[in-house]
Amino acid sequence: MVICRQRPQTAKGVVFLTVEDETGTVNVICWQSIVEKFRKEIYGASLLGVYGQWQVQGKVKNLIGMHLVDLSHLLGQLETKSRDFC
Repeated sequence: MVICRQRPQTAKGVVFLTVEDETGTVNVICWQSIVEKFRKEIYGASLLGVYGQWQVQGKVKNLIGMHLVDLSHLLGQLETKSRDFC
């Protein structure tokens, strides 16, 4: 589930997502080219499938989003809300 979206003005079109499942949270980085290609999914999905590449620097782990899929239909009537800072 998407719990937070951020698009800082200083990030040159990059969107940062925080997604959460039963195991915890992960930060997803979506470069500008991916944002342009998957805009509908990034800004509209409550439940988001993310395919990408792990980026590990020390203890910091991020997922670089490469393909995003809106899976919100799987939530049925469950209402969700993310914190969006865009």
